[in-house]
Amino acid sequence: MNIFADFEQRIRERVEAVLNARGNEGADFSRIGVEPPRDPSHGDLSTNAAMVLAKPLDAKPRDLADAFADALRQDADVETVEVAGPGFINLRLKSAYWTQHLHEILGRGLDYGRGEATGHRVNVEYVSANPTGPLHVGHCRGAVVGDAIANVMAFAGNEVSKEYYINDAGAQIEVLARSTFLRYREALGEAIGEIAAGLYPGDYLKTVGAALAIRYGRELLDQDEAEWLPTVKSYAIAAMMMSIRDDLKALDITQDVFFSEKTLHEGDPSRITQAVDDLRERGFVYQGTLPPPKGQLPEDWEDREQTLLRSTEVGDDVDRPLVKSDGTYTYFAADVAYFADKFARGFDEMVYVLGADHGGYVKRLEAVAKAVAGDKAHVDVVLCQLVKLFRNGEPVRMSKRAGEFVTLADVVNEVGRDPVRFMMLFRKSDAPLDFDFQRVTEQSKDNPVFYVQYAHARARSIMRQADGEGIDVSAVATVDAETLSLLADEGELALIRKLAEYPRLVQAASLAKEPHRLAFYLYDLASAFHGQYNRGKDHPELRFVKANDATTSLARLGLVQAVAFVIASGLKLIGVHAPEEMR
Repeated sequence: MNIFADFEQRIRERVEAVLNARGNEGADFSRIGVEPPRDPSHGDLSTNAAMVLAKPLDAKPRDLADAFADALRQDADVETVEVAGPGFINLRLKSAYWTQHLHEILGRGLDYGRGEATGHRVNVEYVSANPTGPLHVGHCRGAVVGDAIANVMAFAGNEVSKEYYINDAGAQIEVLARSTFLRYREALGEAIGEIAAGLYPGDYLKTVGAALAIRYGRELLDQDEAEWLPTVKSYAIAAMMMSIRDDLKALDITQDVFFSEKTLHEGDPSRITQAVDDLRERGFVYQGTLPPPKGQLPEDWEDREQTLLRSTEVGDDVDRPLVKSDGTYTYFAADVAYFADKFARGFDEMVYVLGADHGGYVKRLEAVAKAVAGDKAHVDVVLCQLVKLFRNGEPVRMSKRAGEFVTLADVVNEVGRDPVRFMMLFRKSDAPLDFDFQRVTEQSKDNPVFYVQYAHARARSIMRQADGEGIDVSAVATVDAETLSLLADEGELALIRKLAEYPRLVQAASLAKEPHRLAFYLYDLASAFHGQYNRGKDHPELRFVKANDATTSLARLGLVQAVAFVIASGLKLIGVHAPEEMR
C-alpha cells in the first residue's frame, strides 16, 4: 500500500467535508499533495491542501489550514496535527499504524511496492549504438539507465518492451564494410599499412576480418566492390551485433526487440514511404524551402525546394527535410517511420534514452509523436551525460583494442557488473558522472554499492544468528501485528517510515524516468538500517536479537526481514545482486 496515496485520499475527503459545510462545493482537489516533510521532526506526512485551495476560495491559507487540521484530528490513525509556516499541515501518525504497515510489507514480500496493472504499454529504446564497434563507457551509462527505467516502469504496473534500434543503413555501414574488408585482406597476408583516414582503426576488426577469411578464403578478392560489399556488410553487422549482445549480457541486459533500420527502407513501397504518404494526406508534408540556418552557412546547405515535415506546427523549432537532394530519404524520415511502426505495434508511450550529444533530437522526436499519433501516444527523451573514468584520481587512458575509447567490457571486466550498474545510477542521468575504479571496489561507506549490498548481507546474517540462537526464524513470515506492535523505539519506527516510502518512490521514479532516485533511496535505507544496528552495540536492549526474549526478537526480525525485502527488490530493479553474505 502507498500510504501517501492513502492519506491523500483521506485528506481530500476530510477537506471536501469541511468545504461543503462552508458552502464551498466543487473545489478542485487535483493539486493537493501528500509527502514526507523535509525535516522528519515536523511529522510523518505533510500536505499543501490549504496552500493550493486558498486562492481559488479567496481565503487565508492559515485559516483554511486550521479548519482542515481540526477535521484531520478525527482520523483514528493520526496522533497529532500541526499547522506550520504559511499554511502547511503536518501529521504525525500513531505507532500502531506503522507496525500494522510493517505487517503488510511482510505479507507482500518482494512484491511490496509493485503497482497495479495500468494497461499502459511502453516501449523503452536504449543503447542503439551504431553496429560499427564495441560499446564504450558512454553506451554503458545509457544501457544501465534505460534498463533500470524499463524495470522500474514494469514494476510500477506498466507493460514494457525493451528495444534496441540497429542503425544498419547509411554511410557508417559502408565505412564498416570497407574497414572489415581491409582487415580481411590483412588476414590473408597482405600488408595493409596505416589505416586510411575515414576508416575504423580499432583492432576489434582484426577478428572479424580473420573470420571472414576463414569463411570465404580468397574468394572475395576476385570480386568487384559492388559484388563483395553486400556480403561483407552483412557479415560485419552480424559480427558487431553479436559483440554488442555479449557486452550487454555482461551487464545482465537482454532486450526484447532488436529492430533493424534497414527494414524501414525495404519493400515497394517502403515503410518510410508509407509513413510519409500518410502524413502528407493529413497535411503534415509539403514541398517548400527552408530559411538559411543562423550563423555561418554549412558547405552542404542548399537553397532548394524540398519535401518537408510541417513539424513547427507540432512544437519543433524548424520544419524538417524528409528527402535528400539525391532522392533518398533523410535519417529523420527513418525516425518518422520508426515511430509510426512503434505506434502501430500498440505502444502509447515511447521512451528514448540518448546521449547528451542528441539533445537537439528532443523537440523533433516530440514533434514526430504529435504528428503521427496526436494525443494517443507521447514521447519521453532521457539524456545521459558523459562518464569520466579515473583510477586513483588520474584519468583512465583509452583502450588500445577499441582504438578511440574505453570499452564497456573493459570496465565490467575490471570491477564487475554490480558496481558498474549501481554507480551509473548514483547520479542523475543528465549530470556528468565521475567513475573511479578504486572507489567502487573499496569496502567502505564511501562506496555506495558496497554499503547497500552489505546492508542486505547484514540482514541475512542477523537471521542466521537468530536461527543459531534457537529462535524460530521461519515464524517471521507469519508474525502477527500484535507482536510487531512491540516495536516502539524511535529508530525502529523511523526504519518502518523509511520502508513505507518505497511504493511512492517507485511510482515517482517511473513517472519521471529517473531511476537514480532508487539508488539514492537504497543508500538512505541502508544507512538507517546500519545506524539502528550500531545503536544496538551501545545499547544491548535495542539489538535485533534480544537474548531471553524470543517475542521481541521475533518482532525485530520482522523489521529486519522487511528491510531485506525492500533492498533486494530495489537492487533487482537496478540490476544489482543482493548478496546473502559478504567477506
